[in-house]
Order: sequence, then C-alpha cells, then structure tokens
Amino acid sequence: MKKLLVLIACLLVCGASFAQKLSKISGKVVDEKAVVVPFAVIKLLSFPDTALVKRMATSLDGTYTFDEIKNGEYILSVSMVGYKNKKTAKFSVNQNLVLDAIAIETSTKQLKEVSISGKKPFIEHQIDKTVLNVENSINASGSTALEVLEKAPGVKIDRQNDQIKLNNKTGVMVMIDGKTSYLSGADVTTLLSNMSSEQIATIELITNPSAKYDAAGNAGIINIKLKRNKAFGTNGTVSFNGGQGFMPDSPSDLYRAGLNLNLNHRAGKWNIFGNGTVARKSNFNNTFLDRTTLSNGVASSLTQNFDRKNKGLGFQAKGGADYYASEKTVFGVMVDANTVNTTLTNFSNTNINAIQNGASNLSYILQDANSNSPASNLTANFNIKHDYNKDGKSLTFDADYSGFSNKKDENFLANYLNASGGATNQTNLRNNTDAKIDVYAAKTDFTWPLSKTLKIETGLKSSYVVTNNDFLSEQFLGGVWQNDLGKSNNFVYKENINAAYVNFSKEWKVWQIQLGLRAEQTHSNGNSVTDNKEVDRNYLSLFPTIFVNQKLNENNNIRYSFGRRVDRPNYQQLNPFVFYMDPLAVDQGNPYLKPQFTTHYEISYSYKETSLSLNYSDTRDMITQISKQDDATRIISVIRQNLGRFQNYSADLNVPVKIAKWWNVQNNVSVYYNKFEDGNIEGAAYNAGKVAINLYSSSSFTLPNNFVVEVSYWLDSPRISGVEQTTIYQGALNAGIQKSMMNKKLKLRLNMDDILLTNRWEGKLVYQNINMNVVNRYTSRRANFSVSYSFGNQNVKSARTRNTATDDIKNRAGGN
Repeated sequence: MKKLLVLIACLLVCGASFAQKLSKISGKVVDEKAVVVPFAVIKLLSFPDTALVKRMATSLDGTYTFDEIKNGEYILSVSMVGYKNKKTAKFSVNQNLVLDAIAIETSTKQLKEVSISGKKPFIEHQIDKTVLNVENSINASGSTALEVLEKAPGVKIDRQNDQIKLNNKTGVMVMIDGKTSYLSGADVTTLLSNMSSEQIATIELITNPSAKYDAAGNAGIINIKLKRNKAFGTNGTVSFNGGQGFMPDSPSDLYRAGLNLNLNHRAGKWNIFGNGTVARKSNFNNTFLDRTTLSNGVASSLTQNFDRKNKGLGFQAKGGADYYASEKTVFGVMVDANTVNTTLTNFSNTNINAIQNGASNLSYILQDANSNSPASNLTANFNIKHDYNKDGKSLTFDADYSGFSNKKDENFLANYLNASGGATNQTNLRNNTDAKIDVYAAKTDFTWPLSKTLKIETGLKSSYVVTNNDFLSEQFLGGVWQNDLGKSNNFVYKENINAAYVNFSKEWKVWQIQLGLRAEQTHSNGNSVTDNKEVDRNYLSLFPTIFVNQKLNENNNIRYSFGRRVDRPNYQQLNPFVFYMDPLAVDQGNPYLKPQFTTHYEISYSYKETSLSLNYSDTRDMITQISKQDDATRIISVIRQNLGRFQNYSADLNVPVKIAKWWNVQNNVSVYYNKFEDGNIEGAAYNAGKVAINLYSSSSFTLPNNFVVEVSYWLDSPRISGVEQTTIYQGALNAGIQKSMMNKKLKLRLNMDDILLTNRWEGKLVYQNINMNVVNRYTSRRANFSVSYSFGNQNVKSARTRNTATDDIKNRAGGN
C-alpha cells in the first residue's frame, strides 16, 4: 500500500510538470520609418517585479526569438545606441506568441548633434591625416579626380613628368578604397583623369603612415574613397555632369560629359552594392621649349612647339556583396573593371638656327603624330572578417588578383625643311607597345585589444607580380616597314614581396604611444630578352614607426612621429626601351635603378581646429628624371637616375575661421625648403636648394533657399624639384554655386575652375650642358555643371569598410 501511494505521488508530480507547457516569443524591432534595426539589445522582464529573464540581440533582419518561456506576464525592454530606450506594455504568455513590431525612435540628442555638425569643410585636418570631403564640395563637382587633387594643400600635379607630388616630394602611393591602383607615371594620371569627382566620397592624405600600411611611398599615401551607399534597404544616386574647357588658341572640342549610377541593397544577411560610370574626356596641351647646343664650333638654338589634343571614352563598373554569416563573421567579394580608349593627335614644329663662324643656317622639322591607347583593368577581391568579441578583437583576410592590359599604337611622320621651305628629308615611323601585368596578393591582419588602453596589431602579406612588355619599332624604308632592331625589345619583370608587421599601442591619461615595425623581403628580376640584360635583386628592409600623442588639455595637443619608407622603381622606369617622341627627343628607362629610402620626422601642435606641423625628411638614392643632351646630334634623352640625397624641411599651418554663421573660411599655408645633392650627374657634381611657399584659402557661404556658394584660391611660388626649376608663381581662382531641392535629394551645381587663367607652368633646366626653358599650358579653365539625385533610404546604419591585399604594388605598373 505504501509503495502504491508513492507511485501515485510521482505520477501527480510528473503530470504537473508536463502540464507546465513552455512557449516561444518572437517579433522584430524597427525604427520610426519601419526599417529593421539589427543588433538592438532586447530584454525579457517578468512582471511586475521586472526581473531579468532572458537577454539577446536582434539579428540582421531585426528579428528576435525567446525560447522555452514559462507561462506568465512579461514586458520587453529595447535599447540601441542612437535610439531612445523603449519598454512594451504588459503581455501574457500561455502559448507561442508573435508580437507586433516594436518601433523605437531615434534619439533627439543624436538628431541635434547631426544638425549642429552641418556640412563638412572641403579640407578637414585630422590627427593622422588630411581629408578632402569631395562628396559635398561644389568646386569639386564636374571635375576629374586629378583636378580635385590639384586643389588639395600640399599636392602638386607635375604635368611635365606625369607625377603626383605631396609636400613637393615624389613617391606618392595612390590607393583607391584602401588598395593601390597598380599604375604609375602617365598611367596613374590617366586613371585619375578618367575618374569623375561624382564617384568620390573623400580623399585622404596620409604623410606618415604607420607600420600597418605597406612601406611604399616616401611622400606618403593618397587614399581615394569612392562613394558607396551603405544604408539598409535599397538606395542609390544617379548623377550627370558636363563641362567645357576654355583655352586661348585651342580646338573648340574641349567638352566632357559623364553619367554615374550608384546602387546599394541591404537586407537580412546580404549587402549588395555596385556602381557604373561612362565618361567622355577631352584636353588640349601646348608646350613651348627652347634650348641650345654647342659642338665643333657650331652653336645651335632650337625652339620647339608641341600642340597635343587627346580625347577618350571610358567605362567603369564595380560590384560586390557582403554576406553576414553571423553577428561576428562576414564574407565579401568585389569585382572592379574599367576600360578606356584614348586617342592623341600631336603636331610639333622645331626651328633650328645653327651659327658657325658668324653664318646662320636655318632649318625646320614639322611632325604629325597620332596614337591610339586602349587600356583595361580587372580586379577581384575575396575577404573575410571575424570579430571575436565586442572589445575589438578581430581577424581579417584578403586575397586579390589584378590584371592589366596597356596598349599603344603610335605613328610619326616628320618632314625636314631648309631655310626656304624646301623638303630635304622625310621619316615615317610607327611604334607598337603591348604591356600585360598580372598581380597576385594576399594579406591577413589580427587586432588584439589586451585592455581598454592596450592594443596589439600584427599581420602578414605576400605579393607576386609578373609584367611583360613587348615593344616593336618600325621604319618605312624602300616602300616597306622594317623592324628597327636598335629600339624594339621585350622586357619581362618579376617581383615577390613578403612582409610582416607588428604595432603596439598604449594609452594613458595624457600620453598615447604607438610603436611599429614592418619587415619586407623583396626579390626582383628584370630581364631584357632582346638585349640579353638581366638584373636580379634580393634584399630585406626594416621600417620602424613611432607615434606619440600628448594631450595637454581639452584644446591643446602635440603629436610626434617618426617613420622609414621605401619607393621601389616602377616597372616602366626599369624598362630599358627607348621610346621615340620626336626626331630630337627620346625617353628611356633604366634597369639598374635602385630603390630610394626615406626617413621622416614630424612634430605637430593643434589648438582646437588650428594646427601647425614641422616636418623633416631625408631621402637617399632619390629616383628622378633627368635630361641628357648630345650636342653633336642635338638629341635630348629623358632618362631615370638615382640622385644621391634629397632633404625636405617644411612647416604647415592650418587655420579655419568662422567669420559668421553663414560664412566659413579654411586657410592653409605651407613653407618648405628642398635641397638636392649628388656627386656626379652627367659628369659633374650637382647641388641645389630653394625655399618655396604654398597658399590655399576656401570660403563657403550658406545662403537662404538652400543655396551654397564656394570660392577658393591656391598659389604656389617658384620652386625646385631635382634638376627642374619652376620659375613663375602658379595659382587658380575657383568658384561654384549649389542649389538643393526636394528635401536635398536633388542637387544642382555650377562651377568654374581657374577663372583668371593663371594655372600654367614655366620652368627651366640648367646644369652641365643643358640649358632649356619650358612653358606648358593645359586646359585649366573649365565650366562644369552637374545634377545628382539620391533615392531610397539614406538614413540608416552603414555597412563596414575595409582595405584589401594590394596595398603597395598597384602604383608601380603601367605605361610609357
């Protein structure tokens, strides 16, 4: 009987437990516009004591589910950064329950902060870089990326040598969305001249990068960030721009036009993005130079005038996707393709006055030249990011491939005339250049915060480059085309760079310090197949960096930095080909060029938004371009050579001024001294130096009825760079106006560059037997009009940004 009672009691207990059914609660969290809110913290609280029962975060689609919930009465509490906290009304649970969407409201405080911040200035100085906010600039609209860079303080576009300079130093690494462009010289300027400002969000100027960045670029890094709508839902921007150039004694066909579309769709675990651009460009360039030669008692005076017009049509498309496998792990792919076909027509007139024993002998060379240059690039990227916890511990991996094809077909027809205009000779030449480049790269980065004030970063990277340049030069002789064996060549270059770095950073109340070390092992092989010349190099380089930040008080800050960087010769600088420009000018590479190394020191002081920085850099074996003249033949050769030492001293002052609520002014003054030394340039020592100054000022006027006006002016004094001297002041006055409509979704912009037509270059080369003066005019005055319309949801949390594996070599590929 006793056993029976025990059994009955057990059955009653078990029955009661089975009767206690567990339920499920689910729903989603949205904002005031019914857009889902991911990663919101949601708590299940018992009622009425509000004790915590369970806690979780909403998924990427804003949903949540609480499992195994006992019957009873509950409330939900929702919190999210940037939103007001919210609690639901009481609800009862006695079965599976799907609640209505919980709408949370954007915090008023955040909205006030956004409205107070207003429009960012075109130039913004941050602790480790200078940022150009291109996206909202009126004067940047309708321009190319190259023209926007020219308006940045400290940036110079050397149109003589197709180089970009930062703080009057060459060796700038150009990155696009965190990865380098793989082009150099004329090709990188061609790429940027084909890129519309409508595609650009910001441009970052980093003069002293940390060890995390590739060591390439002694002058620093220019990172161009393209626009990418990153809100949830579907959104985008479509824009059109057109412009007309105005230049004296130039062709009328100097118009440009472009159409750009950005699209983004983000829902659930997927973020899909893409953009496309089609653009037509046209430019005109006029170069005048005079020089002298002396050989065997014959003194010759040569004047040359070049008129070059180029135009082209380019296409660019970029697409990718991010897949959020979980709250901590993201996979991404990205493909970027672009192509451009540029045609160049060039007419040159050379006058030669040869004087011997007082007698003058005049002769002329008239040359017509044209070229067709199709170029294309395909880049693909695969990436992974994993966050271990909310403290910032993360691991990233990138794998990249880039393939390039650069071709050029050139034709030269030169007629030689005597003093009376009679024909004495004619040459007919044609060149065909075919360059193919394949780049493979992979990198991984690990960030490990040991505490709130202590962090370690480390990473590995490997890259492999193969470039094959085939150059065929032919002369039309005896009615047939014949191979010019002295010029035709095949050059193959291979390079492998393996790198590792570590960064250590620590924060105290007043001090912040970051110590870094990067090691790069380089193995390169350049093989001139036709000439049977091979140059093989294998070397290890170390690149330490030190950053110290001293916060004196809330408004005063001092920053100290030190770093070492390298610039390896780009692939075409190593190419020994002899490129024909006209009968008296050729261009030639140098396979024996060595890399240049730079040590950089900087101290900067900032008071609120005003800053002053002092810089010193010392470059050894500077890679530069010099001219070598043969007085007997009158032929001048442009060659690449290592110059012994280059020292740069500079001071940069940035002073923003708010004159009125509606008038903001950004001012920048840079003063620098460049000194160049070499024991032997073309048979003699070379020593030159000069102080120069750069001024920049921009005013922004906010007017009623959503009108904004911008006026800017920059000025450069005469200066020296290597063996080249700039002899005039250069500058440009730019102005623009913008009208916003339809709740600022539609923007109309009109602007004019170089209103006073003062942006031209004049200079000279005077050393050894070289005495040459140059004047270069280009299409600097241009009126631009643009219209853009943004559609879809533009106001929700943005997606991630990232760098990719190709960070140091893309800048060094490319053409002649």
